Amino acid sequence: MGNKKMMRFEILRGCAAILIAIAVAFIFILICADDPMNALYCLLVRPVFNNGALNISSIYMILARMTPIIFTGLAVCVMFSANQFNLAGEGTVMAGGFVAGLVGIYVPMAAGLHPVVCILAGSIVGGALMLIPAWAKVKLNASEMVCSLMLNYVILYVVMHFLSNVFADRSQGSVQTYPYLETARVSKLIPGTELTWGFLAAIAVTVLVAFFMFRTRWGYAVRMIGINESFSKYSGMKVGAIIVASQVIGGVLSGMGGAIEALGRYNAFLWKDLPGYGWTGMTVAILAKNNPIAIPFAALFISYLNRGCELMSIYAGVPAEMIDIIQAVIFLFFAAEHFMAKTRQKMVVKEAKEELAEKSKPAAEGGNA
Repeated sequence: MGNKKMMRFEILRGCAAILIAIAVAFIFILICADDPMNALYCLLVRPVFNNGALNISSIYMILARMTPIIFTGLAVCVMFSANQFNLAGEGTVMAGGFVAGLVGIYVPMAAGLHPVVCILAGSIVGGALMLIPAWAKVKLNASEMVCSLMLNYVILYVVMHFLSNVFADRSQGSVQTYPYLETARVSKLIPGTELTWGFLAAIAVTVLVAFFMFRTRWGYAVRMIGINESFSKYSGMKVGAIIVASQVIGGVLSGMGGAIEALGRYNAFLWKDLPGYGWTGMTVAILAKNNPIAIPFAALFISYLNRGCELMSIYAGVPAEMIDIIQAVIFLFFAAEHFMAKTRQKMVVKEAKEELAEKSKPAAEGGNA
């Protein structure tokens, strides 16, 4: 199948998966909601329009909530492109935010430099933590999926130990650090909203990752290993080093997302559980088909649904966890290799017939001559 037709098929397949997910959500809405039409309105329309007028504050909220899942989506995109099913983005987001927060509290600096250093610190910690499952994969042939999944909970309990016993602000009613220094905060892009300059940073990083993946030999090597690791090895590529590098890059991106989110949306570090951005980043990467350019659009879609589910919970009495059901159904159908396989087969057969007809035309014309 040609590239353009393959792209059209993937778009069709993606839209079908999304529609099925929304249909499943609607069934649950019928069960849970007293007014299903109002609930559906809250899910699909109210995040942008409220009583016919643009809901500006909600739009800014949607854009703000895109920021961390763009970073985690890019992280998963790089790692999955190398066929590395590393799931530690969740833990590295938390670790990146925690370390960035500590630098933002205890290391005073100039206003312009401080958030940059904090974010760099969180990114480096995220990359360093990803070395653990990457090294285990290359040196011990351990499953990176199992190692990274367990690493998330190691990171969680280590962070909670230091947060509760070493860095906690005892004057507060809940477990949290002391407030960040004002110089360390990631500034608001639009005052009075949740939207910070981190959103523009996420878009810039998306462009950089896309350039890396499609315009550099290192990105080509990452993609080639994902397509055929054995061929890459026999062609002389340093497969082990590239596998490690892809996972470290994923850790850097996740840590950066956690740092920007912690310093932009909060006054102090107060996450007491894994924040969920890593898991959502997997859904975003799957929706985007591991294409970095499509990551912001997939993140926008998930963020929109997230806001819609929140509004359903407030105004229609439908549990906010509906977003988890929708994401799970989308994940299921995107991961199902045989979903719409017959449609794809028909498209291949049709294309083959068209090519055969095109080739037979000159022969027929020559015979007539």
